Amino acid sequence: VEGVRIFGPKPDAPGGRAALCAFHVEGVHANDISMILDQSGVAIRSGHHCTQPLHTYLKVNASARASMYIYNTKEEVDTFVAALKDTLAFFTDL
Repeated sequence: VEGVRIFGPKPDAPGGRAALCAFHVEGVHANDISMILDQSGVAIRSGHHCTQPLHTYLKVNASARASMYIYNTKEEVDTFVAALKDTLAFFTDL
């Protein structure tokens, strides 16, 4: 999704990556993203995730995190991506 900075290794990195996605959007607080997604029926986490020193190092005030697992469907992932795009559009239209 354009404008989203994803933290962590790329999916094709040696050893892969966990089924979660921590991300940041410049100019939009992670709590705001989480709140709007929640209103669309999509639950994510937002905040420091017990990693304040890492956030300081990355120069971000907070991050959002979407977690997936074997019970999530492709449709649920598509719903998350669509809702995230709509959320970012909401904030860029302000």
